[in-house]
Amino acid sequence: MTKTLYVLSAEPQCGKTLICLGLVSALTSRTARVAFLRPVAETSPEGSDPDIRLILDQFGLDQTPDSAFAVSAEQAAGLIASGSREALFEAVAAAHAGLAAGHEVVVCESGSASPGGQGLTFELDLELARALGAMVVAVVSGRGRTAAQTADAARMAAWAVLGQGVALAAVAVNRFEAEPSPGAAGLVAGCLAGLPGLPDPPPPVWTIPEDERLSRPSMAEVARHLEADVLWGGERLDVQAGETVVAAMSVGNFLNYVRPGCLVVTPGDRADIILAVLAARASGAFPHPAGLALTGGLEVAPSIVRLLSGWADIPIPVIRTSAPTSPTLHRLESLVSRLDPGQQGRVQAALGHFEAHADARELARRLTAGTDETVPGLVFEQSVIARAKALGKTIVFPEGGEDRVLMAADQVMSRGIARVIILGDVEDMERRAAALGLDLSGAQLMNPAGHPDLEAFAATLYDLRKDKGLTLETARELLTDKTYFGTMLVFKGLADGMVSGATTTTADTIRPALQFIRTRPGFSLVSSVFFMCLADRVLVYGDCAINPDPTAEELAEIAAASAGTAARFGITPRVAMLSYSTGVSGKGPDVEKVRQAVALARARLPDIPVEGPIQYDAAVDPVTAAEKMPGSPVAGRATVFIFPDLDTGNVTYKAVQRATGAAALGPVLQGLKKPVNDLSRGCTVRDIVYTAAVTAIQAGEADGVPTPAAREVS
Repeated sequence: MTKTLYVLSAEPQCGKTLICLGLVSALTSRTARVAFLRPVAETSPEGSDPDIRLILDQFGLDQTPDSAFAVSAEQAAGLIASGSREALFEAVAAAHAGLAAGHEVVVCESGSASPGGQGLTFELDLELARALGAMVVAVVSGRGRTAAQTADAARMAAWAVLGQGVALAAVAVNRFEAEPSPGAAGLVAGCLAGLPGLPDPPPPVWTIPEDERLSRPSMAEVARHLEADVLWGGERLDVQAGETVVAAMSVGNFLNYVRPGCLVVTPGDRADIILAVLAARASGAFPHPAGLALTGGLEVAPSIVRLLSGWADIPIPVIRTSAPTSPTLHRLESLVSRLDPGQQGRVQAALGHFEAHADARELARRLTAGTDETVPGLVFEQSVIARAKALGKTIVFPEGGEDRVLMAADQVMSRGIARVIILGDVEDMERRAAALGLDLSGAQLMNPAGHPDLEAFAATLYDLRKDKGLTLETARELLTDKTYFGTMLVFKGLADGMVSGATTTTADTIRPALQFIRTRPGFSLVSSVFFMCLADRVLVYGDCAINPDPTAEELAEIAAASAGTAARFGITPRVAMLSYSTGVSGKGPDVEKVRQAVALARARLPDIPVEGPIQYDAAVDPVTAAEKMPGSPVAGRATVFIFPDLDTGNVTYKAVQRATGAAALGPVLQGLKKPVNDLSRGCTVRDIVYTAAVTAIQAGEADGVPTPAAREVS
């Protein structure tokens, strides 16, 4: 039976979007059959409800935007005003039933306390939750309250829910900013004690502190809210703006008021302030403003326009609004920032913040008890993140000069996936991070060329490679290369794994690892797999990136390595050794190579089913399998696909990725003593983040560290 979780806000601006985001993340780590519903949808300048857009895009839920709401805020207001409450309830029930038919859990987000002021009352929302048979997560705000006041607010919200006979799943105290005393959090955590109707055990109380990263608007939001034109720096609109500083004084005095991340507001004819803000942004001696808003609709002086047109990279967004300064400031006071799927840095920070302070895993487990153990792609991706977070590993990124790497490192730290080391020119990385609005304060930034351990590392490399003719001078020179230096950090145990390849070739990435990390016992080569995250399952493809034309012996080794990788990531290995023919029908050197590889693989994997030669359709489709290879334990049910050569593997993984929309995690390298993973030069920030998570898990397995989450998806 479908279960429903209703996120109910007791007051405005309590941050229920964050709670929905965290809950859906926890649920999708266990099942792909999660749906999202807003009984009453908001409208936005983009024309759609921002929370619907966020949740559906972020998690790729199997539903349309139109299915994610029952009525608009305007329709709800009209129905309530006309006394047609029953029609409203019927519309919500119909929308809920449509989603419940195909999903295991429906997460509903409260229609009350919306930023626009329209929607449902708390009481009406609670009646809807009861009508849907939902469990409620009550959300209250701790902002501007003492611990005692916050505890009272949480207790009252819980009392209201229980008093209506509705099951209380949890209480989320968000934006908590009470006095920093040892008893403050405990006072809130114990706020439910003695309430009538509490289940045993009582529901959890999550205390989530205020985080300015989540409440500060982006410059894109500022521009939209002010209906402003973007004059310069449009590529930097993701930068978040904090305190507003009005520049109505001389430059000398104004600069004393500049704060990190501030939004400077000034009339459009203040050329001196425009230049001062840009100078402060470029200077290392002043805090960096986030943006500049020019008021009054005044044209910027032509000489200033000419000056800025010669600036190749304006380091700050400059926007212009037609309103005078005072109305602009008044309008900014009403700006409420919303999470947007296009700003993955903030979204990942939000998920990390929720997960650090609210443990929703037990609630997700209860709601998904009895879930089918087949692992859909979305569930697998979420479980990879969860497993990596539990390990606390350190990942080194050698390509600190690449913006995608810096953005990914920021997200890896925000989610708590791993600790991070980034290699490159330290000043340049800090400058790029500031320009991109990233927080790399938790990362270790290193420049190999000037690192104090360079000589010691060179001596180590020399000792390892002197029998190959390497000199100490050459070793020193090699270790100024970021990939060699990063690999040495892994070799020395100063990092647990390395992720590289966004700007370098596969050969450049793995060459140092082959030279001194070397292969694991029992392995003679390095190979790779991709995790193909389809909608209903995860398949393992190998080798699609490393070995051009493996021999039969090498194919068997690739099969053994790939089966081991699948098992370590919770996928039951059933190995299909692919060819252009199935069974004994084909003849020729190519199919004979696969036939020999099957015999060798079965000898290496006595407890794992291996089938081949087999065609792809017979390996993946039960109907075709019944015709071509009846009775096979692999045919039609294969999870690990071993391709006969690199051409076949690379073409197939890309074709399946494009045709199905599947996420392809990889290439994941296997066979090394310590994990070093390669990236495609066309990789996205998301690809880098997931590769880092996979690398952390590999490092944990290499250390023999158990990761219980793996058992949940096996």
